[in-house]
Amino acid sequence: QVQLVESGGGLVQAGGSLRLSCTASGRTFGTGAMAWFRQAPGQEREFVAGISWSGSSTIYADSVKGRFTISRDNAKNTVYLQMNSLKPEDTAVYYCAARTARAVVFGMYDYWGQGTQVTVSS
Repeated sequence: QVQLVESGGGLVQAGGSLRLSCTASGRTFGTGAMAWFRQAPGQEREFVAGISWSGSSTIYADSVKGRFTISRDNAKNTVYLQMNSLKPEDTAVYYCAARTARAVVFGMYDYWGQGTQVTVSS
């Protein structure tokens, strides 16, 4: 099993920045591509950004392109989400996810974290 723990959430004003981190533990050799999802109140969970095992491929939801950057440090078993130019509509619980396959995709992740709250005030 792989355990994922997110950190870095909080309250920020619109236009501000936050950096989320997600550290994997347990059977981390089984961790391939990783991603961030988010879920706002009353809405379904949605894909935000993903990164391949090597870090060479990244994908983003259209709503965050140009504002968010996903990266990873495999030596630290950690994936990051740098969020800039935050908007009130970015308010959500952000979840880290991992899959055993190395290729990055928009869905089909095997492991999930507990989530971290991000609140953007207007």
